[in-house]
Amino acid sequence: MSIKNILFDVGNVLVDFDWDGYIHKLFDDENLIQELNVAVWGDGRWDRFDMGDDTEAVIQSMVDADPKHEKEIRSIFPRVGETIRKRDYSHDWIKSLKAKGYKVYYLSNYSHLVMNANPDALDFVPLMDGGVFSCYIHMIKPSREIYEYIANKYNLVPSECVFIDDLERNIEAAKNFGFHGIQFITHEQVLRDLNNLLEADK
Repeated sequence: MSIKNILFDVGNVLVDFDWDGYIHKLFDDENLIQELNVAVWGDGRWDRFDMGDDTEAVIQSMVDADPKHEKEIRSIFPRVGETIRKRDYSHDWIKSLKAKGYKVYYLSNYSHLVMNANPDALDFVPLMDGGVFSCYIHMIKPSREIYEYIANKYNLVPSECVFIDDLERNIEAAKNFGFHGIQFITHEQVLRDLNNLLEADK
């Protein structure tokens, strides 16, 4: 067997990250929501959270991008943990892979802000053999350096690793580094694709 390690993204793989549902819970004006989304997500501003930049500095950069909506922008973040919901299958999935002898790791773009707002959503982390949250190392996917970082940290041979992520660009970057990659579309699909890959590897 050459595949020994399964690496998971977290958001929209092991937990739900539902920004759209959350922002619509806070506001009902579609034009306002569109403008707020530009302020929050435009020019890589949210990525700065995942990079581990100072939370208030990042929020201020969002306000600077759309100062007329400062009140609304700032009102988003006290409840931002509500964007995250547990997925029922995560614990059993991790346990089943470990029972088959695989090492299981996480590799996720994740912010201190969201982590601290909803730590309970990550209660599967102690089941895993280790991993990397981007905010601690100031690197984010799909940069090659984050794949190098986790491989070096745990002495992983890329060809012995499968990486599962919901974003195609992150899968392509992982493959370019030497990992096997499976894009998560549905749980049923990824279970089938992973099982086929592992069976073929035996």
